[in-house]
Amino acid sequence: MKFVKILACLGVGLALASSAMAQPAIFKEADYKLGEKLIAENKCVACHVSKVGGDGSAMYKPQGRINTAGFLRGMVEQCNSQLNMGMFPEEVTSVAAVLNRDHYKFK
Repeated sequence: MKFVKILACLGVGLALASSAMAQPAIFKEADYKLGEKLIAENKCVACHVSKVGGDGSAMYKPQGRINTAGFLRGMVEQCNSQLNMGMFPEEVTSVAAVLNRDHYKFK
């Protein structure tokens, strides 16, 4: 009986942890490791610093511009296109998912 209670507590804990990390459906198949790698390889932070100064984080959440996960993904696609980065759609989604996880927190 004690074992069943422990398993039940673990199950509740896992459910709470996964809901705390909930991501929008658009990012369901995202590869977070790949997104992190692409952000580093493409020097996204350095570009943002050059545009807005400081640590570049002012680039995130511009007032009124990006208010959904879809718009966030669209902004990453815009960078991809304008800077001729050559990322595939699933790579754009992975980068956007990392940005959402780390900065935007859309559910």
